[in-house]
Amino acid sequence: MAVEGPGKLVVADVMSTEMLTLRRNDALTIADDLLKQKRVRHLPVLDEYGELCGIVTQRDLFRGAVLQSLGYGSRAEERMLASLLVKEAMTDAPITVAPSTPLADAARLMLEHGVGSLPVLDGGRLVGILTEGDFVRLAIAD
Repeated sequence: MAVEGPGKLVVADVMSTEMLTLRRNDALTIADDLLKQKRVRHLPVLDEYGELCGIVTQRDLFRGAVLQSLGYGSRAEERMLASLLVKEAMTDAPITVAPSTPLADAARLMLEHGVGSLPVLDGGRLVGILTEGDFVRLAIAD
């Protein structure tokens, strides 16, 4: 990636195109496992047509950790997560951007809305995700 300056970059220049996704009717335990095992914090959720319908974040699953810290234990957390579907915990209609969105505009959206990621849609199809980590990688790039 040739860095010309942050004002000239667009989302497509820094977004992640390899991403994990969930289906809205998956058990929430799948989301929890992916977040922990793959060390990601944001999972786009697709509907039965393969279209973006939500996002599950590490924050969405934080309540399970709260239960565990209150003494309910990991088995209670597992039972709770197994009893819920992704669609019950996801954020509906997440804020999205296009690959051609100026990177500065995407950063402003993230700050204004207090989100750590933006799914990237091209013609309604999920093509990537822009995360805080992508900005960190950009900051340390040569």
